[in-house]
Order: sequence, then structure tokens, then C-alpha cells
Amino acid sequence: MSYIKVSEGKGLEIPNNPTIGYIEGDGIGPDITKSSISVINASLEIAYNGDRNIVWEKVLAGEEAMESTGKHLPQESLDQLKKCVVSIKGPLTTPIGRGFRSLNVTLRQYFDLYANIRPVKFFPGVPSPVKNPEKMNMIVFRENTEDLYSGIEWKYDSPEASMVRKFISENFSINLTDDTGIGIKPISRFRSTRLVRKALEYAIKNKRKNVTLVHKGNIMKFTEGAFKEWGYEVAANEFKEQTVTEEEYLKEPGMYEGKIIIKDRITDNMFQQILTRTEDYDVIATTNLNGDYLSDALAAQVGGLGIAPGGNVGDIYAIFEAVHGTAPKYAGMDVANPTSLMLSGEMMLRHIGWSEAADILEEAIMSAYRDQKVTQDLARVLNIKPLKCSEFGEEVIKRMRAKKPES
Repeated sequence: MSYIKVSEGKGLEIPNNPTIGYIEGDGIGPDITKSSISVINASLEIAYNGDRNIVWEKVLAGEEAMESTGKHLPQESLDQLKKCVVSIKGPLTTPIGRGFRSLNVTLRQYFDLYANIRPVKFFPGVPSPVKNPEKMNMIVFRENTEDLYSGIEWKYDSPEASMVRKFISENFSINLTDDTGIGIKPISRFRSTRLVRKALEYAIKNKRKNVTLVHKGNIMKFTEGAFKEWGYEVAANEFKEQTVTEEEYLKEPGMYEGKIIIKDRITDNMFQQILTRTEDYDVIATTNLNGDYLSDALAAQVGGLGIAPGGNVGDIYAIFEAVHGTAPKYAGMDVANPTSLMLSGEMMLRHIGWSEAADILEEAIMSAYRDQKVTQDLARVLNIKPLKCSEFGEEVIKRMRAKKPES
């Protein structure tokens, strides 16, 4: 097997046949994974005529891993993902209010996948709850490793919660009632600045118009507010030649042609802005919880999570994923929408530098939607006959082959 190598100063070294890990996931995961891998393989065949291909290595996680090993995420699986460097995964179950913590969060923290990247744009033919969904073309960079997702919390009646309540009462005169659970929200300069840096690098490379720092700094001044301040510092100190603040730009718009505008918005206002002034926003950099809400709200405007891709990317490792849930009631029925995972595969192909195959894959998916060849989640809204999960994959492959240039 040929594994991706990491070279200091050079980034990733991608062989022509890299081994990439895949986690099928729970619920509908096996259905959408099978369809997505077949589509990705076809895009490579069409783009590179056999000169490049992926060797897929299955990695156990979730319910399947629990049945086989007694653990939802065994160390052997973590070792496999580490060896592969780049991987893709279906949805994994996370219990609410009990049981093990999120496997998704565990993977992000274990591999330091600090940037959750969620591109959201309109696909023609997709039903939308808003009037002008075609204005949507944003990409969210969500900090992935801290904030409330650090999981630092104690149940209200635990000894630890009692100790924390006593400590802050005695030292800071903050008195909480005995029925108060405690959670800690860490936001650090290091993790904030590297997230904003990655968003700015993306914006520059892809010639985007602006980067918006989204925060709740008017209330949480030393966490969310600090994120905003540190973000502006990164732009000023490291990208001065390529960026301009919104304040500077508005004073003399003609002076800054071609520069990326750096601005910030308070979270609740931003939720309104993405509806009323959608076209004004391009790249978003934000904290973990804000990014979770915001990226889902954006996806809802253009068809929902079923067609929303995502990637978790660090300085070395990357895991691309379907961002929706496991939908267990549809497991094994071959009816789920595989688009989220397919488009995450398209993101993965771009990540390893295989943009030709990514372009072919994305265009074929858009073509299918343009002609309203869709699965049940969208077909029932359009009142048309749905395609099965596997049939949608076949439809995408058919469209890729129809566009294949003559050799």
C-alpha cells in the first residue's frame, strides 16, 4: 500500500495510488458510503484514465466497532487513521445526555483537526425555504478543538460541581445555587489565531472577497471577544498586504481594490444577516459552538444537511465527513441522500490536489440536481418520484461518463 507522506516544509506527498481510510458510520452510513466511494472512483477513472486511483482501507468505528471489539473507537482504528493521514467518514451515533462522548469530537481532538470547514452554496433545482437561495456561496471555518466542546463540565449534584461553586463563591463572590451544573468555555489565543489564519489563507488562495469574524464578544468579552481581537491581529500582522479592515475600506473604498475585507459580526446579528444580506458574506471564521449553529442554518437555506459537505482539517491530518445524523430508521433501506458524503469526497480530492476529478464530480452532482434527479428527502418536497441512494450514485456516474472527453 502507498500511504500519504508528510514532509516538513513540503506538506503532503501524495502518491498516484494513496491509501485513504474510510469509516462507514452508523445507520445510513453504509448505504451512503458505498454509493459515495463508487462515485469518487468513477471520477478518478474519468479524470486520470487509470493513472491515479485510491486504495480504500476500512476503519472500524461506532456501532460496528462496538460489536467487533467492545469499543466504539478502538486504538487500532486510531492507528489506522493516523497511518492514512487523510480519511473520510459516514455519520456516527452520539448519545444525548448519557453514555460515551461524541466520537466526532474525539476524532477532532485526537488528531488536532482544528478547522471544521463547511462550504455552503446553492444547487439549482433544490427546493429552498428562502426567496433567493442562489445568493448563498459561503464557507465556514469553525474552530474545532475547544470552546464548550472541550467537554469540561460537572453535573449539578457532583462533588466536583460543589467544589467549583464553593471556589468561585469564596474567591470571586459569585454565588450559584446548589442545583447548578457547571461548564467551562475555554477560548485560547493559539487555537483562535491558527483557525483565522487558515480561513485567511483559503480566502487569499481562492480569491474570495471578505472574511467575517463571528462572535458574541458583547457579552463574553474575554472568550468570544478575545477571538475577534486575535483574529484582527492575525490579519494585520501576517496578511497586511492582502487584507483591509471593513472600517478602513468604508472610508476609502477605491483605495483597496483586490484586497480581502476583514469584518466582524455579533452572532445573533449574523443569523439575521445571512438571511437578509446573504450576498455580503463570503468566508466566515468563528468559534466552535457558533460555527455549529451557523453552518447548519446556512445549509437549511439551500436544501438542508443532506447536501452539506464538511471537512475536519489540521496541519497534518484531515477527516472529511457527512455532516448529518445517522437516520437509523432508514438504515439499510437504500433511500438516504448520499450527496453530503459525495461532496465531502469532492473536498477531499481538492485537499490532496486532485482538482480535475473534484471538478468532474461536483459538476455531475449539480447536473443531477438541476434536472431534479433526487432522493426521497427532496423528492417529497418537489412531489416527484425519488431515486434510491444507489440510483442517485449511478445517475451521477452516468453524467460524468457523458461528459468524458474523447481520448
